[in-house]
Amino acid sequence: MTRAGVVIVLVIILSAIAAPWLLPWDPSAQDLPHRLQGPSWQHWFGLDELGRDILARVLLGARVSLLVGFVVVGVSSSVGLAVGAVSGYYGGRIDQVIGRVMDVLMAFPGMLLAIALVAVLGPSLTNVVIALAVIGWVGYARLVRGQVLRAREFDYVLAARALGSGTLRILTLHVLPTAIPPVLVQATLGMAGAILSEAALSFLGLGVQPPAPSWGTMINGGRAHLLDAPHLTIFPGVFLAIVVLGFNFLGDGLRDAIDPRRDSH
Repeated sequence: MTRAGVVIVLVIILSAIAAPWLLPWDPSAQDLPHRLQGPSWQHWFGLDELGRDILARVLLGARVSLLVGFVVVGVSSSVGLAVGAVSGYYGGRIDQVIGRVMDVLMAFPGMLLAIALVAVLGPSLTNVVIALAVIGWVGYARLVRGQVLRAREFDYVLAARALGSGTLRILTLHVLPTAIPPVLVQATLGMAGAILSEAALSFLGLGVQPPAPSWGTMINGGRAHLLDAPHLTIFPGVFLAIVVLGFNFLGDGLRDAIDPRRDSH
């Protein structure tokens, strides 16, 4: 599964990067006389309701999904790493305040909170990233806090503190490195969640706005043609499922690789 996840992720990333040079079709060009045309040798995935090539739009939509995933995971993991480290290392009242904030955010369903934030801020790709990052850092913070609580009692950490090392030095050199492997696993699995959440928000009209290609927007646009032109929803839906599955496979493989309790077989 790990190899399959690596292959899927690499193929999608390379295809998204090289899409403008690989495809001879303009994703914005309209061919209205042949709208809703099914897959053919000329257009492998067919044409959408405006006569635009679906393959070109699917590959460019991958750019949007990957961009959202990497930015959301990068911001969420960075904030969660800092907040979790402070909460776990200092403890006491600081830990209690941060813990209550995380409890409040965890009390709301993540997708509903993201919908509310985007509805207030306005539908756009930037606001989708902000909303997903606001709800995404909590999981990383809780994970890092647990790792720091365990690592701060290690002998080498106590020795560094006894020798007069500063808090920042102890955190960056001795404590946080123990949290990096589980954070990497969480980030890989978080990529799948961020991509799926972006597609859901775009499907609801709160994410990427037309005519920019997005898998969620394409699936929403094909709902009216499920019976006469199902390829409008099948291909972006299949790509979305494959990418999410690929990141899940990769995350599961990383988790098995770094877990010291895994079966030696």
